[in-house]
Amino acid sequence: MNLKNKIENRDAQIGVIGLGYVGLPLAMEFVRAGFHVTGIDVDQEKVKKLNRGENYIQDIKDESVKNAVEMNQLSATSDFSVIQNLDAISICVPTPLNKQKNPDISFINHVMENIKDLIHHDMIVVLESTTYPGTTRELILPEIESKGLKVGQDFYLCFSPERIDPGNEKYKTANTPKILGGITPNCGEMGEFLYETIVEQVVRVSSPETAEMVKLLENTFRAINIGLANEVAIMCEKLGINVWEVIDAAATKPFGFMKFTPGPGLGGHCIPIDPHYLSWKLKMLDYNARFIELAGEINTSMPLHIVDLVREGLNRKRKAISGSQILIIGVAYKKNVNDARESPALDVLRLLENDGAELSFYDPYVPFVGLNGNRMMGMETLSKESLNNSDAIVIMTDHDQIDFQFVVENGNLIIDSRNVIKMNHSHVIKLGVGKKSDSH
Repeated sequence: MNLKNKIENRDAQIGVIGLGYVGLPLAMEFVRAGFHVTGIDVDQEKVKKLNRGENYIQDIKDESVKNAVEMNQLSATSDFSVIQNLDAISICVPTPLNKQKNPDISFINHVMENIKDLIHHDMIVVLESTTYPGTTRELILPEIESKGLKVGQDFYLCFSPERIDPGNEKYKTANTPKILGGITPNCGEMGEFLYETIVEQVVRVSSPETAEMVKLLENTFRAINIGLANEVAIMCEKLGINVWEVIDAAATKPFGFMKFTPGPGLGGHCIPIDPHYLSWKLKMLDYNARFIELAGEINTSMPLHIVDLVREGLNRKRKAISGSQILIIGVAYKKNVNDARESPALDVLRLLENDGAELSFYDPYVPFVGLNGNRMMGMETLSKESLNNSDAIVIMTDHDQIDFQFVVENGNLIIDSRNVIKMNHSHVIKLGVGKKSDSH
């Protein structure tokens, strides 16, 4: 039976390498389409949990994982040798930045080192990890072809970037259009044939480089526009204007304007990182991506600005940050998710700790965070006493589960970085709202 028939009949064996926020949802879509899926991850704890039918990803229903395991449609392993029995693999490993803000593709390199001898005839290989244009062709293709396999004939290689938006109730993997670019037309055709079984729309582009660039453009677009919103917020503070009113009014224009809002900085696994991949690649070509660099500077400086607002508020009360009890509300990088990766709240915590603050935090989704090499546990509940005893409260994440009216009624000084407090209060300092606006 050829590969297309296997896919059509759901006899193809699917593998997903990397079982995190991207890989596990993808694996579950293949399960829902009727395939048997083998998940591969070096994290033994994830493997053990999945094989027990336990879910650890917020956007997936617990019972769907349990049922998939019980029905023998999903299994997990750390043994890469299973790849020799698979017909298609999707690589969904992390691609973070190193300390120099340069791409860290060590996870992809580790995968290739483990799988290059196991890839066989009539096999689809798809890279989903966000990376710089050229990675699929320059890094993955030579490794496989060095084993004597011919791309587009013996195996099929594509890039198809993930478009996961954690916490989004409307758009999931299945109903978000899937970008896909193959090394050859045959590769693109086979990749499209496979992914059409799990998503409503596959958008074919001419090459992996195009698909890689699409992903970087999407998140660079967001990073730059958020950077603009952040700079306008600081402008409005100096001008005595309410930036939130300005943005809401501008958003009534039915054309030529897209609403972006300011905040305490960028977080998550994409927007703070992806523009640096593009900027780094362009530096290799002796080009300075000025928009990206400037937006990065502005967005990276926002936690410092939040700390300045805390300092300003405490100064009004003739207090210093050093020795003050400061409560952070929300450490997840966005509302209603349990992911604190790259969260600006972590930067604010570090800055305040360095200034001598006595810190605590509350987040209904995140029980603990790592801070300067130590584990910091969050409060289990947000009590009237904890609010009253805080010299300053900093709202970093606008979770729907938090009663912010309760916070306003019981806090002494509140710094609101998310515009959750709509009314003017003398003890509330809002990001992007100038002092003059109180008397307008």
